[in-house]
Amino acid sequence: MNCFEIFLHKIKFLCYRVKKVKFLRNKRLFKLNPIMISGKEVFPLIEGGKGINASDGRSCGAWAHENCVGTFSGVSPDFYDENGKVVIERIFQKKRADRHEQMIEYAIKGGVAQAQIAHEISNGNGRIHMNMLWEMADSEKILTGVLERAKGLIHGVTCGAGLPYHLGELASKFGVYYYPIVSSARAFQVLWKRAYSNFKEFLGGVVYEDPWLAGGHNGLSNAEDPNKPQRPYERLVELRKTLRNLGLEDTPIILAGGVWSLKEWEDYIDNPDIGKIAFQFGTRPMITKESPVSDAWKKLMLQLKKGDVILQKFSPTGFFSSAVKNTFLENLIRRKDGEIAFKAEADNEFSHPLEMSSIKTVYIKPEDVSKAERQISVGYTEIKETPDSTVVFLTPDEWKQMQKDRAECVGCLSQCQFSTWSRANGTTGKIPDPRSYCIHKTLYDVGHNGSIKDNLLFAGHQVYRFATDPLYRNGIPSVKELIEKIKSGD
Repeated sequence: MNCFEIFLHKIKFLCYRVKKVKFLRNKRLFKLNPIMISGKEVFPLIEGGKGINASDGRSCGAWAHENCVGTFSGVSPDFYDENGKVVIERIFQKKRADRHEQMIEYAIKGGVAQAQIAHEISNGNGRIHMNMLWEMADSEKILTGVLERAKGLIHGVTCGAGLPYHLGELASKFGVYYYPIVSSARAFQVLWKRAYSNFKEFLGGVVYEDPWLAGGHNGLSNAEDPNKPQRPYERLVELRKTLRNLGLEDTPIILAGGVWSLKEWEDYIDNPDIGKIAFQFGTRPMITKESPVSDAWKKLMLQLKKGDVILQKFSPTGFFSSAVKNTFLENLIRRKDGEIAFKAEADNEFSHPLEMSSIKTVYIKPEDVSKAERQISVGYTEIKETPDSTVVFLTPDEWKQMQKDRAECVGCLSQCQFSTWSRANGTTGKIPDPRSYCIHKTLYDVGHNGSIKDNLLFAGHQVYRFATDPLYRNGIPSVKELIEKIKSGD
């Protein structure tokens, strides 16, 4: 964009802003018009899909019932026995390939069950979407299985964590709208040129997820600084410009990540530079009566303060992710801070021997000796190599648990840094990374009333606002009450 274009853009936006302020003052109400999403006119309010058991058919159906868009998670969703009780995942097969196949079958059963629940609760209102993690191993197989067995119950599929090239083809096959999650205009352009241009009819919208504010896995590229967030406005304008150049003028942009109150985003509504827009709420719906997260989890979120959620890169996916800084995350941070570089053979720089085991000795820098001795002296006596020619220090119990988790791996990711599983080749060919963790185990545990201190708690960076939001002062609201508050602008 040249200087003249920038000048025109600023003048255009200033005129729009003055007009918008005058309108709001005259009307004294918040204007929110329905838009077309997944083939039906609904309010442009969308429940974020999140991960394991953080959104399900109950919350999804409740959002749809209010003529909005509900989203249930397709990542290890629950299914039920003949008595209506949750079937807790139990996978005992000896071979990882067999455990992996059972995980897939569980996921398909769960996806169908949650779609049925959402459909019943919605009473035919709104839209029902399913959220899928593309980096989940065999995500296409799971998605195909759910859409085959739940025909007519699911209207749209959102998908992120990677570049879901085959999403358009797969969704179009079932006549279901698809919504890729991207963090930049460039990412969508790559998807369009490589795949989506052939499946234009069922492209329901493009989800722009702010990589600095969103909870869970974030789409930060190597060119972006995690400590230097960028304003979403300019990135949305660029995305709309890209969509227009591709002939997608009427395709909605769905803003996700950091969305709490619509009043804070009024400059984005009916804005000609952004075009059709909807808003996805990920964190705020986690504290409602219909939300499936545990009471302990909800109570914790009501007490969090600004800065309690941090952006870090411990995930076995290799992606950045945002999570609550609890005991689980503090242990990973401690392990990373205690990391020491080594070499297999001594040289002038790496000259001090460090005995990793009775049969293996490596060499570290003399200035790191005190750091190693300090960790060993307080019980971190298990010294383990990382893929980056460093070592980290664990307690015997931590190492024992890590070995158990790897032995029970179900192959949940297309490739995993923690267990070295690879769906394509069986293994990544790298050393298992002791700085990471089994993501399936910890998310499933906390999603089924596990410890909120000793498990990973994904959360968006706006979660601290629960503590001061008047909506939560008198107890936990229903989805209906939350949506009415959102529609008012608050």
